[in-house]
Amino acid sequence: MAFNHLPAAMHDALGPLSVTPVTHSVPMAKNLRPRRPPGSGADRPSPGEILDRLATGAGRAARITHTEHLPPRPGRHAVWPHRIRPEVINAIQEAGVEHPWTHQATAAGHALDGESVVIATGTASGKSLAYLAPVLSTLLDGAEAPNGRGATALYLAPTKALAADQCRAVKELAAPLGHRVRPAVYDGDTPVEEREWVRQYATYVLTNPDMLHRGILPAHPRWSSFLRALRYVVIDECHTYRGVFGSHVAQVLRRLRRICARYGSEPVFLLASATAAEPAVAAQRLTGVPVVEVADDASPRGEMVFALWEPPLTELRGEKGAPVRRTATAETADLLTDLTVSGVRTVAFVRSRRGAELISVIAKERLAEVDRSLPQRVAAYRGGYLPEERRSLEKALHSGELLGLAATTALELGIDVAGLDAVLISGYPGTRASLWQQAGRAGRGGQGALAVLVARDDPLDTFLVHHPEALFRQPVESTVLDPDNPYVLAPHLCAAAAELPLTEDDLKLFGPAAPGLLPQLEAAQLLRRRPTGWHWTRRERAADLTDIRGGGGRPVQIVEESTGRLLGTVDESAAHTTVHEGAVHLHQGRTYLVRRLDLDDAVALVEDAVPPYSTTARDTTSVSVLDTDIQVPWGEGRLCYGSVEVTNQVVSFLRRKLITGEVLGETKLDLPPRTLRTRAVWWTVTESQLDAARVGPEQLGGALHAAEHASIGMLPLFATCDRWDIGGVSVPLHPDTGLPTVFVYDGQPGGAGFAERAFHTAHAWLEATREAIAVCECEAGCPSCIQSPKCGNGNEPLHKRGAVRLLTELLRNAGDTSAPHPPS
Repeated sequence: MAFNHLPAAMHDALGPLSVTPVTHSVPMAKNLRPRRPPGSGADRPSPGEILDRLATGAGRAARITHTEHLPPRPGRHAVWPHRIRPEVINAIQEAGVEHPWTHQATAAGHALDGESVVIATGTASGKSLAYLAPVLSTLLDGAEAPNGRGATALYLAPTKALAADQCRAVKELAAPLGHRVRPAVYDGDTPVEEREWVRQYATYVLTNPDMLHRGILPAHPRWSSFLRALRYVVIDECHTYRGVFGSHVAQVLRRLRRICARYGSEPVFLLASATAAEPAVAAQRLTGVPVVEVADDASPRGEMVFALWEPPLTELRGEKGAPVRRTATAETADLLTDLTVSGVRTVAFVRSRRGAELISVIAKERLAEVDRSLPQRVAAYRGGYLPEERRSLEKALHSGELLGLAATTALELGIDVAGLDAVLISGYPGTRASLWQQAGRAGRGGQGALAVLVARDDPLDTFLVHHPEALFRQPVESTVLDPDNPYVLAPHLCAAAAELPLTEDDLKLFGPAAPGLLPQLEAAQLLRRRPTGWHWTRRERAADLTDIRGGGGRPVQIVEESTGRLLGTVDESAAHTTVHEGAVHLHQGRTYLVRRLDLDDAVALVEDAVPPYSTTARDTTSVSVLDTDIQVPWGEGRLCYGSVEVTNQVVSFLRRKLITGEVLGETKLDLPPRTLRTRAVWWTVTESQLDAARVGPEQLGGALHAAEHASIGMLPLFATCDRWDIGGVSVPLHPDTGLPTVFVYDGQPGGAGFAERAFHTAHAWLEATREAIAVCECEAGCPSCIQSPKCGNGNEPLHKRGAVRLLTELLRNAGDTSAPHPPS
């Protein structure tokens, strides 16, 4: 969670198509940058054969709860719009692409018509070529202008790795075009001596939203010639711009449109997305401009075998004697080891930085027992590495030097890796969109691929591996973001005012909430109104008011105490839970213990160590209701949505055995509390409802607590969130409601849209929660149903059967939450 990520003053201030497709079936081919990957050919095992190998051994076959076979699909070709320059078409053909897929030609036609367009198709469907063809053609037109820079384009990626890989792709594709197209990366890793060349001469600048926010827009006079000629803005992997991060990016793009308008340009937005529900709606909310949707995927696809894998129960007992499953981390490490030994090129996606490091460490140790040359062919990849480390790993994976990689989502959206045979997904990644994005990393050359989802021991993962229809028979989610969140909007109004005085005419660009915020920003002496508009008043940079990733504050530096060597950084918002005193920190396969966390200097001092355990922080949370925006009766109870204030404090951490997860002990911590004003959904029950549910006073706290845990675990199935993006509190008698109450809230200031989505899908959400608890095979509750890995109360009290009866009674008279209801 991010608490207090704005300065005190800010908190005080806020308390019809141009191409006719020609369709026919074609053999599969890589649609952009075809390569023959290492190990490709007749010796490549089929996906089914790879899975059979994994299933051999004692009890392994029983761990596969479902296997989904996705048949191969032929592609449908079209012709390029006539306005694409012949030089560009020739360059594309030289790259091995004779004709575009139908969706590529359609999207390019919209772009050339000056219409913003979102192309939302599957992984490896050639989305890059769909926007590169019109962009390169337009840049060539511009190169023939009298000043040689009559057109420019800006590319935005959510990660540095993706921008760097796309730059390589553009250079490769545009090589026959000579110096008329000049691509360059501009991000935090760009050497200072190269930056001026990029500003003056590059025609296709690849960067990320962070650099646009902090570097380009505040320095727009130095970018004036580039911005004046800006014709296209490409937004890659736009489905990742969700929640608070997406809301920030939406406001950064509005600032970009405002600056461009001042220089006389009005760029067309070209967005690329994984398959998503209502992509045009999300893209319009992100950019603020009308967007045309292209979502009919005409690319070919190789056979995919997708297995759901549930680790076995162990003889160990966890908290309160609950049965414990083998961890997804240990199971994934075993599978990665087996695949590496078999020469199967694999990426294992892991949800956490620590998990990626741990899987790499375990796999290396086991590979060393087989062949001493194998450990060097496996590595970890995650955010927080230094630039040179990331580039080295990307090159090794790209070349095939690495056989196995344990990676966080930093690679999910990163480099284009050809020749992968398999993907392991260690724990459901939070959304079906991300699941398919990760699975699609394998088989990108048209060959068959295997994907395996390894379930974690929690309610959602357990539910999914036993309800495959929830994954394979449901559409992907809508993208949730809220640009009008005042905690997001306010600092961007300040940044906009610092870039150019903010006028009344500008306000409509930033949304309906903007006018109401200006008086508060004036009162906080952040903005001052003058005849020319609102001006930024401070000496510091307004762009530094907010971290658009939602982390907030200065990054905490992780320093090796004995040498002073900088190992990496962690967001300030995560420091309390990840680098507290006594925490275990993993970096490049080495283990460190945190000796001291200095919050004032934003430094965590660590020492090299090899503890036989991992650590997990515990916290306590209380919630108070500020405003109730909407409520509906559910029987005598109520379902509500509104504003709350959350007080959170990390109070201790657990030490757990590395492989088994067994708890070894708990250590108290003395860290300051944090407060958060955010949005929440909550429900109440009455005494008569408790009587009907047969939940007595001695069971009430445990029933509410169990329902809270399970509902948090299940919400990612209905909103594009992760359980770590949200929090919850359950109270047998809450002072603001006067009734037993369960809260689920967004873990970001002002909210992220997740709680609102929960309110509007509450019946389906809580019904799935009830079922997930009821069908779990444990007797009294376990991590697969009602225990939470982040519970501040040590998962005490919990009452599994009481939670089922309580939710059954609540849902018996559930009201309609699909339409707005005013509070009574």
